[in-house]
This record gives sequence, C-alpha cells and structure tokens, in this order.
Amino acid sequence: MTGIAYAMGQGGSAGQGAQGGFTSLVPLLLMFVIFYFLLIRPQQKKNKELRQMIDSLKKGDKIVTSGGIHGRITAVDEAVVTVEIADKIRIKINRGNVAARIQSAPPVAEPDEKPEA
Repeated sequence: MTGIAYAMGQGGSAGQGAQGGFTSLVPLLLMFVIFYFLLIRPQQKKNKELRQMIDSLKKGDKIVTSGGIHGRITAVDEAVVTVEIADKIRIKINRGNVAARIQSAPPVAEPDEKPEA
C-alpha cells in the first residue's frame, strides 16, 4: 500500500523539476533587489559623500568629530587633523574621526516688532 502512495506522489513533480527550481529562486532574487535599493545602495552613497568630505578638509573649516567635539581646523596632515576646540587649546585627531563639516549660516535678522496700542 505504501508503494502505491509513494509512486503516486512522485508522478506529479517529475515533470515540473526544472520549473520548480526556477520559481523558488524568483522570491530570493526579488528580496536581494529590494535589499540592494533600500539598504546597500544608500549606505554606499553616504560613505562616498563622507569620504569626499574628509578628503576636502582644509584649514579654517569648522567640524564635529565622531565623539561630538566641535572645533576649527588649524592644520591638516595626511592622516591627522589638528583642531582648535577653545582659545589656544588644540587636539590632534585622525581624519577618519571627523563626522561632519559645519556650514556657517549667515546671521538671521530678527524682524522689527512694533507694539500695538
């Protein structure tokens, strides 16, 4: 009896062997494409922008380190940046520890307020 049930179970899948393997790969490929566009590609773009920013650092730029220290660059070496964090207080950090460059925004003029009587 088990021989008949086993023989009947094999009959349907023998003709779909090649097609069944391809259809099981489609969801896997679709997941990879989704992960690429949602996770991998944006991270690569962000890393590229960070590398370009680090390579373009120059004396006088205001920066923030990965540790949260704000300062102004006083000297740039190939691998080390000297940052002034207060008057006459300078520290040396690796270029890779620079997290962001601070853009100096122009001062915002406050509108004149006239008291109403």
